[in-house]
Amino acid sequence: MSEPPRMTAPDADAPLIERVKLGDVKAFEMLVVKYQRRIERLIGRMVRDVDLVPDIAQETFIRAYRAIPQFRGESAFYTWLYRIAVNTAKKALVDLKRDPLVTESARAMRDDDDETSRVENELSDGETPEAVLASKQVAAAVNAAIEALSEDLRQAITLREIEGLSYDEIAVLMNCPIGTVRSRIFRAREAIALRLRPLLDTRAGDRW
Repeated sequence: MSEPPRMTAPDADAPLIERVKLGDVKAFEMLVVKYQRRIERLIGRMVRDVDLVPDIAQETFIRAYRAIPQFRGESAFYTWLYRIAVNTAKKALVDLKRDPLVTESARAMRDDDDETSRVENELSDGETPEAVLASKQVAAAVNAAIEALSEDLRQAITLREIEGLSYDEIAVLMNCPIGTVRSRIFRAREAIALRLRPLLDTRAGDRW
């Protein structure tokens, strides 16, 4: 079995990481600023509860700070940080099942407020209510389709379409050959397209 591809470009974060290892807290704060939004976006795709995302992201960076002396640069810093974020989010999801912190009704109320505000903004730009409704239906169908995917397909399509990573980077993050990455993304797009066809009236073979 062939080894997964590795990113050969120098890690631009290496100087900051070395400073952190020497006790420079400001250097780590610069890494937090650089990656906080990407990490929060990643966690948000996994947890689906905006109130919990900042806390999980904070825990991710705390774990990374404590573990950074063991970081040897065998992968890019973001690859390493990404894995910590995924593991931290997974642990949070397990804890939520044991002791739910946010009720469905509270989430629904917040979602309704967000939707109302967004629709008002969209309508102010001259769009018809029908167009706004159709857009919301498509977005909801895409989200539902992504949520229904198996974990490996969901992770692959999120890294590609949401994070914008290359196939090589995804192969490293998921620790699998690039051919497997391509297959997972293809299957994920097929599953999403299947959900969208009734809404978009697309032909068989068209993919999201």
